[in-house]
Amino acid sequence: MSEHTKKHLVTAALPYANGPLHIGHIAGAYLPADIYVRYLKSIGEDVAFICGSDEHGAAITLRAKKESTTPQAIVDKYHAINKNAFADFGIQFDKYSRTTQEIHKKTAQDFFKVLNDKGVFEKQTSEQFYDKENQQFLADRYIAGECPNCHYGNAYGDQCEKCGSTLNPLDLINPKSTISGNIPVLKETSHWYLPMQKDEDWLREWVENGILDGKVHHDSKLWRNQVIGQCKSWIDGGLQPRAMTRDLDWGVKVPVEGADGKVLYVWLDAPIGYISATKEWAEENGRNWEDYWKSENTELIHFIGKDNIVFHAIIFPIILKAHGDFVLPTNVPANEFLNLEGDKISTSRNWAVWLHEYLEDFPNRQDELRYVLTSIAPESKDSEFTWKDYQARVNNELVAILGNFVNRVAVLTHKYYEGEIPSADFSEEENEVLKQAKKLAVKSGDLIKQFKFREAQNTAMGIARIGNKYLADVEPWKLIKTDPEKVKVTMTLALELVSMLSETFRPFLPETSNRLNSLLNDRKTLAKPELLFQKIEDKDIEVQIEKLANSKIMNEPEPEKAGQLPAINFEDFTKLDIRVGTILEAKKVPKADKLLELLVYTGIDKRTVVSGIAKHYSAEEVIGKKVSILLNLEPRKIRGVESQGMILMAENAEGELSFVSPEKDVESGSAIS
Repeated sequence: MSEHTKKHLVTAALPYANGPLHIGHIAGAYLPADIYVRYLKSIGEDVAFICGSDEHGAAITLRAKKESTTPQAIVDKYHAINKNAFADFGIQFDKYSRTTQEIHKKTAQDFFKVLNDKGVFEKQTSEQFYDKENQQFLADRYIAGECPNCHYGNAYGDQCEKCGSTLNPLDLINPKSTISGNIPVLKETSHWYLPMQKDEDWLREWVENGILDGKVHHDSKLWRNQVIGQCKSWIDGGLQPRAMTRDLDWGVKVPVEGADGKVLYVWLDAPIGYISATKEWAEENGRNWEDYWKSENTELIHFIGKDNIVFHAIIFPIILKAHGDFVLPTNVPANEFLNLEGDKISTSRNWAVWLHEYLEDFPNRQDELRYVLTSIAPESKDSEFTWKDYQARVNNELVAILGNFVNRVAVLTHKYYEGEIPSADFSEEENEVLKQAKKLAVKSGDLIKQFKFREAQNTAMGIARIGNKYLADVEPWKLIKTDPEKVKVTMTLALELVSMLSETFRPFLPETSNRLNSLLNDRKTLAKPELLFQKIEDKDIEVQIEKLANSKIMNEPEPEKAGQLPAINFEDFTKLDIRVGTILEAKKVPKADKLLELLVYTGIDKRTVVSGIAKHYSAEEVIGKKVSILLNLEPRKIRGVESQGMILMAENAEGELSFVSPEKDVESGSAIS
């Protein structure tokens, strides 16, 4: 293949290997990237689709500490889970690597050395937070406090998960160490900083107008408003130097003298993972990786969520340009956030639809979720996933429009022609129908190239709508006895539309497309018809809604700083009937790792309470415990067990739960006020 042939390097954000994937991740970056790549490949373009696990950074070490294991064990576990979930869902990477590979460490260190040797970095000594009890500097994620922007009480040192603001640890109000819970002290340390303020002028011209070094680099009209807006906001506010190293023992070691105990900042390390993964892919496939990173004939596209815009559209371009040999992204089509059932998706509160669990609960129905997530893709604003909407879109669109058309065509072809695909010349009427359908197929592809995936998929569905209308207008089931030649023409066209649907839907619904190809067989005989999609039943949806409801009960919202929650009056407080109770019996709730079923004596009665404490207490050790119980909470079924109250728990900075118990021995039923 000629080195001058246009190439496409498409990346999807490296997911942290500290937890499983949820539908917000999929809708935000991976599904749109997969659709884009599948389309480009379908029209014969040269594409490398690159991703992998981001396995460094403080988030990994935090998870390891919480689970009393090693960072390597954490990344090994979640790399495997996520890689398999991607594959099962039909996200078809050309390479899915990981940043703990030796090739990545060498690539990242070499990149750092080139920049350092060119004098790009500035070594500075500054005061940073230090945990005296644990004798270590605190990386961004080891610090929590009040967000200075939205005043959320549990923001991290690098980002507020509530309002999405990018933060500096020193910005936090009342910071605390997430390791010990103590107030950290400031201590001097040295780091290598990227002086981003020096790049403001060319960045502004590049982001706003698509101009780089006086030449047109990309069409800025194709960049999403939120990407340009967020970049302009940062640049207008004045870019600041940002440390490219951290005091940590887990990560890529800083490859210069005097850097003992320091690693590369994860947001320098991780994007370079795109380069190292491309090197792996190229070596495995007999390609030259530099053709995809250092050629003017390459289009580099980063698919990400909006929380990663700054890193992919400001910081990474700065270091790529500073290096001097690499192409800059042609587009960074970042999506907004996907919410869930009226609330923001939260991994810490388990408020999510996990991809691997969906694939277990709905086997062989990955295309249904792909369809729904594309239909509601948060391309220009936040959108929302609800199970009822999922059911409606599957039943009313996939089943009733696409599936219905294909099934009618297949059944009629077998009924009239014993499965042999007919051939007939089209009249002006059929040619017009075919012309309209082809126009939609072309438009769908054009919209994909413009990163308008919602509209592109809806346009593809228009072909099935045309087919259904055509069959309803002609009514071949009525004409078969009086005008069989007309029916032959009708069915020939209908089968042509099925073939067109197979190709047009391939980027969106790959498994469905494969099934349509199998149905059309050798284009001479039609395989035995079977339903493309099955209706989603109410009972299936009720199970998922109940699972989320249980999750909300088991996972209280993260504690806010005192004063952050809305004030209540004394009368509201007196409505709470909180008493001392004694746990008489306890047992695990089947198929629920976090739940214990407790029988509690309240001094008034004995009642059952389901509590999400099984990861903190065994059933045996809680029997006889004096606890605080909220009695007048509306009863609720959790995993089939009616819970008649709530046990009050305290949570420390590391997420460990403990009972709120009376200091002295008091009788069960004693009121708490």
